[in-house]
Amino acid sequence: MSDLNGARLERADLAGAQLQRAGLWQADLSWADLFHANLSRADLCEANFSQANLLWADLSGANLSGANLQGAQLIDTDFSGADLTGCRIHGVSAWGVKLEGAKQQSLVITREDEPAITVDNIEVAQFVYLLLHNEKIRDVIDTIGKKGVLLLGRFTEGRMVVLERLREKLRDLGFVPMVFNFDKPETKDFTETVRLLA
Repeated sequence: MSDLNGARLERADLAGAQLQRAGLWQADLSWADLFHANLSRADLCEANFSQANLLWADLSGANLSGANLQGAQLIDTDFSGADLTGCRIHGVSAWGVKLEGAKQQSLVITREDEPAITVDNIEVAQFVYLLLHNEKIRDVIDTIGKKGVLLLGRFTEGRMVVLERLREKLRDLGFVPMVFNFDKPETKDFTETVRLLA
C-alpha cells in the first residue's frame, strides 16, 4: 500500500500501474495516463483526474468522493462499488463504464464557473447537460416525441418500394420517418428488440 497523498503526478505515465489500496488523497493526476492502471480500493478522495486517461482502469471499491474527473476519458473504466459522491464530471467521456454497486450522489455536471447542477447517475449526466445547455437538443426531442414515426422490420428488396412510398407519404404529412431495417437479432428475441427501439 503506497502513501502518495497530495502527490503531484500531473502528466505522469502510469499506464498499467499497480496502485491498489494506495493513498492518493488530494493527489494531482491531471492529464496522467492511467490506461489499464489498477487503483482498486485506493483512497482517491478529492484527487484531481482532470483530462486523465482512465481507459480500462480499475477503480473498483475506490473512494473518489469529491474528486475532479472533468474531461477524463472513462472508457470501459471499472467503478464497481466505488464512492463517486460529489465528483465533478463535466466533460467526461463515459462509454461502457462499470458502475455496479457504485455510490453516485451529487455528481457535479457543470463547469466551475457555472452554478452547480448535480445528478445522481454518471451515465445520464451528459444527456442532462445537453438538455440544459442546448436548445436544439430540446427541439429534437420534442420533434421526435410529436412527429417521429418508427418503421421497424425486415424489408426485403421487393418490399423496399412500398417502404419508400410510405416514407414519402409520412414526410408529406409533416412526420419524421425513422426506418430500422434489420435482420432478426441473434442475441435478443424480436419482440424485445422492437420494444427497445420503440
